[in-house]
Amino acid sequence: MYRIHCMNNIARVGTERLGAGYSFVDEADQADAWVVRSANLHELALPEGLLAIARAGAGVNNIPLDACAARGIVVFNTPGANANAVKELVICGMLLSCRDILGGAVWVQENADDPEVSKRAEKAKKQFGGRELAGKTVGVIGLGAIGAAVANAVIDLGAEVMGYDPFLSLDSAWGLDRRIEHVTNLDALLSKSDFVTIHVPVTNVTRGMLGADQIALMKPGAVLLNFARDALVDEQALAEALGDGRVARYVSDFANPASANMKNALVLPHLGASTGEAEDNCAVMAATELRDYLENGNIVNSVNYGRVDLGPLETGERVALFHENSQGVIGEVTHAVAARGLNIENMSNVSRGPNAYTLLEVTGSVDEDVIGELRALGSIRRARVLHATK
Repeated sequence: MYRIHCMNNIARVGTERLGAGYSFVDEADQADAWVVRSANLHELALPEGLLAIARAGAGVNNIPLDACAARGIVVFNTPGANANAVKELVICGMLLSCRDILGGAVWVQENADDPEVSKRAEKAKKQFGGRELAGKTVGVIGLGAIGAAVANAVIDLGAEVMGYDPFLSLDSAWGLDRRIEHVTNLDALLSKSDFVTIHVPVTNVTRGMLGADQIALMKPGAVLLNFARDALVDEQALAEALGDGRVARYVSDFANPASANMKNALVLPHLGASTGEAEDNCAVMAATELRDYLENGNIVNSVNYGRVDLGPLETGERVALFHENSQGVIGEVTHAVAARGLNIENMSNVSRGPNAYTLLEVTGSVDEDVIGELRALGSIRRARVLHATK
């Protein structure tokens, strides 16, 4: 029986996916796995028995990834599960920045009691004019699940699209409309785009990637949209550019004291994934990832360990090992297993930076002595054995 603790309210359609063999506990330190949305885990102690954390969403800034990796705790996220919700809001943000739709709606509300409101509206509408998205150039920074969806949707609305992503994966590339121009120079994208929308995670490399120098390169009168993270943008430099009109509008999903007080900014209260459909999708994906790992040892969509998938565990046993990505570890492991008379039928080893994960499928009985021997190896962070239930 695996014990699950939900740090936030998780959609029932997801938790129901766990089913038999799982129970939900109120005490975080008693759980084998946590499911989280926005709760900040950086100040929490990681229990000794914690095996995994599933983030029902894409961003993992609220989770101590390095500390988890060092303990052999797998951190999952749910990339793409909320992509459609965010994509739709980005498109909405573009359209709101093109035309003063909000100002027009407010005008009607303010004049709702005027019996001549219809007649007056014909004259008032001139002050709420705007421009069309069709025919404009949209620069998309980051072509992952959300960025690619935005790029494809915008090009279908008649815009020209430039996409920038130095880490573009093959899967993402296949999903892009062939009319999208893939550029390798961020400066060129900034200087040519009427709209710039950013869709990358915050890392040591991307933090502040749109700084004063990059903002200065933007096409005069351009609109910047940020539905990724506020830390990606130098907000002081942006405020200055908005103040003098070099940047026309800033549309952001991250309200903070800086963005909330910017001139010509439309700031939303982090609504990107706030749809019932997105919450359901994220919960289902998180539960599916957890179950596959806990029962089969497979790791899919982890942010601190590489992907390993040996399929369902139907017979025999598997040994899951988390260890340092260092020379000689695999040799030590296979020697220890063979010395106990176990035969390795299948094995997968994947590393990500300093972290490595090895999943062994063996014939023979893996007892506590074997696991104890493996744990005694200096490079092993965590060792667990999984048994087929069929």
